[in-house]
Amino acid sequence: MGINRINPPELHQTPGYHHITVVETGRTAYLAGQCPLDKEGKVVEGGLEAQIDAVAANALTALSAVAAKPSDVVRSVIYVVSNERETLAVAWARLNESGLAEAFTTASTLLGVAQLGYPGQLVEVELTAALP
Repeated sequence: MGINRINPPELHQTPGYHHITVVETGRTAYLAGQCPLDKEGKVVEGGLEAQIDAVAANALTALSAVAAKPSDVVRSVIYVVSNERETLAVAWARLNESGLAEAFTTASTLLGVAQLGYPGQLVEVELTAALP
């Protein structure tokens, strides 16, 4: 079984993990949690909605790097820094209005969490895609 790990040059550099792991048997891609980081690795400012837009754009770039589309996503996990259901609902709605919307028609989990890995980070999305 071959495993190919990829960091697309269009995304920020990572501290050791890969944005995408492709398992050749069954052709499945496991995207690392896509963060609201710009190409330089800085957290996008402007609040939750701006960060959701950045996460969606980064996830689309990662999917594209392995010739996948949002409709190829078979699982998603969404982490939002909040304990308020209204904030979680805002995040869900914004993601479902984004270019990544089809990714959330599959098995999805939306979680409110205390904090994420980068200071000021409000959202992160993990995706698993069945590759064409």
